Amino acid sequence: MPMNEQISFSFVAVYFSGGLALFLFGIRLLSRGLQKASGERVRALISRIADRPLPGLLSGALATMVVQSSSTIIATLIGLVQSRLMTFSQSLAVILGAEIGTTAMAQLIAFRLHDYALVIFTAGFLLHTVPKREPLRVAGEAISGFGLLFFGLGLMSQAVAPLQHFAPFLALLSWLRNPLAGIMAGLLLTALMQSSGAFIGIVITLASQGSIELEAAIPLLLGANMGTCITAVLAGTGMLRPARRVALAQVLFNVAGIAIFVLFIPQFSSLVRLVTASGDLSRQVANAHSIYNVFMALLFLPALPLFERLLYRLYPDDPMEIRQQPSVWYLEESALSTPAVALSYARSEIVRMARIASRMVCAAMKPFAGEGGGRDEVFPNLSVVGGMRMREEKMDFLEKQVSVYLVKLSRSALTEAQSKEVFLLMEVVKQLESLGDVIEGLSRKLLRREEGPASALSAVGREELLRLHAFVCSESRRLADILQTLDGREAADLIGRDPEFRRLVRQAGASHLERVRSNPASERTHDLHMELVDVLEQVHHYCKAVCFALIAPSLRA
Repeated sequence: MPMNEQISFSFVAVYFSGGLALFLFGIRLLSRGLQKASGERVRALISRIADRPLPGLLSGALATMVVQSSSTIIATLIGLVQSRLMTFSQSLAVILGAEIGTTAMAQLIAFRLHDYALVIFTAGFLLHTVPKREPLRVAGEAISGFGLLFFGLGLMSQAVAPLQHFAPFLALLSWLRNPLAGIMAGLLLTALMQSSGAFIGIVITLASQGSIELEAAIPLLLGANMGTCITAVLAGTGMLRPARRVALAQVLFNVAGIAIFVLFIPQFSSLVRLVTASGDLSRQVANAHSIYNVFMALLFLPALPLFERLLYRLYPDDPMEIRQQPSVWYLEESALSTPAVALSYARSEIVRMARIASRMVCAAMKPFAGEGGGRDEVFPNLSVVGGMRMREEKMDFLEKQVSVYLVKLSRSALTEAQSKEVFLLMEVVKQLESLGDVIEGLSRKLLRREEGPASALSAVGREELLRLHAFVCSESRRLADILQTLDGREAADLIGRDPEFRRLVRQAGASHLERVRSNPASERTHDLHMELVDVLEQVHHYCKAVCFALIAPSLRA
């Protein structure tokens, strides 16, 4: 190869890679600035107005235009569905809107503002650096990214220009005229760059230089849309099935789009040329991207109920996983007009809370008894610590739901006895939630402990703690039975066992201090031993607090 061709190749490689790096950094800077400016408003917008398909579609489009990243919006949807702030059904329309929102970047790129890129960047830099007000600084960051984006595109255009008569490059472009090859190239390169906007910018740059025709660009665009799904699939890993179905919905939506359009690329190209006023090929590519996404969104929007059923059939809910999700079993809004029935429902839900708390208590000592790697008794797919954390989420959820239900019930026409029971149940809910928080704090400590060197308890110390634990475990189980009947005599009997618990605590404390005095090695586990005793004492305290509420004089009147 002649020397000048070698030099030209080096020029192409450096300018194209440098331009691509600046383009990607510009997109990231623009996106980061826009996200800072919008704050949590985008997330709130999506979660609030996605109740109906059309508002959901519009919110998805607007949110994606604001943050300039459909991957960010889909990841946000996955998080909202995972945290039950949005249903899977509501997310479907937002996904369609997010696909429309990506077209804004392509349309901006097609304006080819390369000559003004440095002016835009300088203005953004000054706006970011000089003012003291945060909103202006954030706007400057976004504008700087916008300028870098076009400067990078300009460098890539210069890099591509010498290749117009380079045989290997022309052979590559000829190969990409095959629709399947173009789709695969678009998919892989978009997945590699983690940005469909970046890849579409490259396609528009090639089109502006006349390197590719519209018929070759369209498969690349289809592949780019598919490539963005990789981020959603990765974001859904480890999530619950409804959240993972969000990623599956985006994948199937784009698969359907490819299946429809790949058969009609010549006809679609003719339509794009017809609706594009100018003969500018880069604008035609941007318009093809817009028309495709808008058409697919409008095609799927009225069919979302059918699409949802298909997704449920392809990836149904796991019954075991459903049982792990926080939910109410007994509370019924319709029963609030009948206080006696509503009270019975509230009692049943509180008994369920107590049984959940009891399972947390009974699992608390397993990791310290040599069963740290064991599995949860009810859900074998979870570790012991994972089961404790899952139940703490349930406790938090039920505390809010039952408390709201009881407040609504308190506004009904209640008898004096019913009013007293409502306020009793409110107190019980508060104490049970506090009990759950104690165990949740222990589970956090366990996670930290697993990250560092584990301090093994001595065999004697472990046996003493297990005796205390067996006592409070039995106590918590009995508490759930007492709440079933609200029997004050049973509650008083449970309180009457307090001296026995105190005796066990004193014996364990005296024995532990003796070991520390006689065996310096025991000092290593002193803090852990005392922390565990404190946790068990707190559990005992909250069980007593519930029982004291049941035998309060005002309730016996």
